[in-house]
Amino acid sequence: MDMRPEPFEPPAPIPRTVPPSKLEIIRTVFRNPLELWGEPSYTLPWIMTSFVGEKTLIVNDPGLIKYLLVDNAANYKMSVVRQLVLRPILRDGLLTAEGPVWRRSRKAVAPIFTPRHAKGFATQMLRQSELYVQKYEGADGTVFDIGNDMTELAFSILSDTLFSGEIVTASTNFADDVDDLLHSMGRVDPMDLLRAPTWVPRVTRIGGQRVLGKFRKIVRDTMELRLKRMAEGGDAPSDFLTLLLRAAGPDGLTMEEVEDNILTFIGAGHETTARALAWTLYCVANSPHVREAMEEEIDRVVESGADPVDWLDRMPWTRAAFEEAMRLYPPAPSINREAIADDSWTSPDGEVVEIPRNVTILVMPWTLHRHERLWQKPRAFMPERFLPENRDQIHRFQYLPFGAGPRICIGATFAMQEAIIALGVLMHRFRFDMTEDTRPWPVQRLTTQPANGLALKVRARPRGPSPS
Repeated sequence: MDMRPEPFEPPAPIPRTVPPSKLEIIRTVFRNPLELWGEPSYTLPWIMTSFVGEKTLIVNDPGLIKYLLVDNAANYKMSVVRQLVLRPILRDGLLTAEGPVWRRSRKAVAPIFTPRHAKGFATQMLRQSELYVQKYEGADGTVFDIGNDMTELAFSILSDTLFSGEIVTASTNFADDVDDLLHSMGRVDPMDLLRAPTWVPRVTRIGGQRVLGKFRKIVRDTMELRLKRMAEGGDAPSDFLTLLLRAAGPDGLTMEEVEDNILTFIGAGHETTARALAWTLYCVANSPHVREAMEEEIDRVVESGADPVDWLDRMPWTRAAFEEAMRLYPPAPSINREAIADDSWTSPDGEVVEIPRNVTILVMPWTLHRHERLWQKPRAFMPERFLPENRDQIHRFQYLPFGAGPRICIGATFAMQEAIIALGVLMHRFRFDMTEDTRPWPVQRLTTQPANGLALKVRARPRGPSPS
C-alpha cells in the first residue's frame, strides 16, 4: 500500500464563482491580476468575454494555443495593454520590440543562447552558486528571505556569464531595487486598462521613475566601460555585452536598442529564474518525499564528480521539481496578443472559434497550468508529472513556462541549466524548512512574486566532496 501523504497544495487564489463588476476588475488587476479569474477560466477550453469594454478571448485549449502562437503567429501582435505596461521599462528590448526591431534584436542575441553555447556557462554557474551559498555557512535554523536570496544569486550568475562580472553597480541591495522597479513599474495602471495614450500620466508609476533611472544609469555606465576597453584594443571578453555592442551599426542595432536589450536582461532576464528557484525551495520544504528523492539524487551526482554540464540530464527529480514549481507559479503568468485581421480556428470536434480583428487574446499559463481538464490535482505540487516516464502525457502546448512560437524565451536552455546547478549546490549543502511565519502569497507583476516574502529556515547538511 502506498502510504505517501497527500501532495502539498501551495497557496493560490480560489477561482471566483461570481463575475466581478467593472470597478472590481480595475481594482483587482491593479492589486493582483491572479485573483481575477473565475471558475470558467479553469474549466473551459476558451471563453469569449468583454474585459473593461474590450472583446477578449481567453484560451486554454492546447490546439488553439498552438494555432495562435505558432501556426498563424503572424496574425497576432503584442496586445496594447501589455505594451503600455512594459514599454516604459524596456522600450525596444527583446520582450517588447516588434517587427524589424524585434528581428534585429533576436538575430543579435541568438548566438549567445544556442544550446551548445549555453552549456559552456555551466562552470561559471557552478562557481557563482558555490560562492553565494557561503552566506549560509554555519546556519543552524537561521531564517533567510529566500526570495531575496535567489534574486541575488541569479543576478550574480547572470553578471558573471553574460557580462563577465562587469555590470557597473555599486548597489548592495540589488534585489530590493528589482522589487521596487517591478512593484511600481511592472503592474497594470488603470489608465492602461482604459488604453489611455502614453502621454497621460500613470500616477501609480511616478515613484518608479527614480529606480528606473538608476537601472538605466547602470546600463549606460556598463556600456561605456566596455566600449572603452574595446576601443583601446584590450582583451574585451567575447560575452553577451560585447556581442551586442558589436551588433550596433548602420545595418544592425542602434545604441538605444543595445541599451534596451541590456536593461531587459539585467532587470528581467534573471528575475524569472530567481522567482522559480524560490518557489521550488518553498514547495520542496513542504514535500518531504520529494525532498528525500532530490537529496539522494543530488548527493549521488555531485559526489560522483560529474561535470555540471551534465547535471540537468542526471537529476530528473530536481528538474521535475523545478518544472512543477514553474507550472504552479509560472515565471510569466500571462501571454497577451491582439488579432491583426479576422481569423478562425476549427477544433478536432468541428467547433469553430471566430477570432475577430482587434480582439485581445489571453493565453495565461497561470490558468492553463491549473486547468481541470488538463491536469490531475491541478492545484497540488506533484513533480512526478515531469519525470521522464510521465512527460509524454503532457501536451506541448498545455505547459508554457517559456512561452511558445517565434517569441519563445530565448534563454530557456540557459535558465534550466542555471536552475538545476543552483538547486544542486543549495540542496547538497543545506536543507530549507518552513517557519511559523512563512505565508507567501502569489502576486502577478512582471513575474509571479511571493508577497510577504519567502522566509525559510536554513540548516547545513553533512557535506560530501565539493564538486569544484
